[in-house]
Amino acid sequence: MASEIATELAEQADRALTDAADVAVLRSLEAGAWPATTWDAMAALGLNGALVSEDAGGVGLGFSDVAPLLEVLGRHAAPVPLAESIFGNALLAAASITPPEGALSFGSRNGAIPWGRHAGHVALLDGARIALYPAAALAWEGGGNIGHEARDRARIIGAPIAEAVLPNSWGAEAGLLCTALMRSAQIAGAMQAALALAVDHANTRKQFGRPIGRFQAVQQQLAVFAAETSAASVAAAAAARAVDRRGLAAAAFEIGCAKITVGEAATRGAGIAHQVFAAMGITEEHQLHHFTRRLWSWREEGGSEAFWAKRIGQEAQALSGALWPFITAREEEIIP
Repeated sequence: MASEIATELAEQADRALTDAADVAVLRSLEAGAWPATTWDAMAALGLNGALVSEDAGGVGLGFSDVAPLLEVLGRHAAPVPLAESIFGNALLAAASITPPEGALSFGSRNGAIPWGRHAGHVALLDGARIALYPAAALAWEGGGNIGHEARDRARIIGAPIAEAVLPNSWGAEAGLLCTALMRSAQIAGAMQAALALAVDHANTRKQFGRPIGRFQAVQQQLAVFAAETSAASVAAAAAARAVDRRGLAAAAFEIGCAKITVGEAATRGAGIAHQVFAAMGITEEHQLHHFTRRLWSWREEGGSEAFWAKRIGQEAQALSGALWPFITAREEEIIP
């Protein structure tokens, strides 16, 4: 369960994004603009160091505390790299590198970097090695996901500010695991937003003289959507709790399970949302597609369902029939 301060921070972020990240901002982002006002509003909350210890100048929250904040970012389709800054700073601090000020992103040295062209600094990972680069040391090959969020590939043209090796508790897959956990919680939040839009539309759109939400078929679909949304949130929270209890590398199983759960939930939920809205949901004028396109994008980042299902399946096969004791023992370790 999130702490009182974490709940308050999530509420502050929710209020800030309500004012600074409306659909007009999302449209301008997709046209290529950097929403500086939105970033300034989020930076003012001082959340970049949420996962950095207080001794290192951060807020000192746990992963479970940050999960509600990440859901808020997903619920607003936050058009700034706050989630990436939070996790990127945590990675740097874990490697005893002082986190920089301003917008930060992270990713594999050879992969697409979220928000790369907009970040003031970027942490590039190569296995357990991490290097912090200023924006001036990188040249970008532009790209984007289907949500029109920047996903750029970096070409190194200058020297890093610092380099180090992550501790074993974070491991050689720290970048992958952080991305999977981050996107899992954001997906849960974006599903909440899409569900709210679908329910509101079902209660106001009329066919045959009554709201379509009165029809049993629509009610059943919305009930499925609500269940999938809850499952996504619970899975992301369980994975975050596992990281707090055992460390990032040792929680790979829970993170992978969460990514599968939220990926499948996102697929079903987005489909139902567009069925409820019919053609209206894909029009440029409506805001639904800003959330569903991110759902489709984020489910691929940090490992797809197929990637994690294969990996977890191989791990289960290696247990030689002892899967249930393995699962129950792990859950006992993370239940407060």
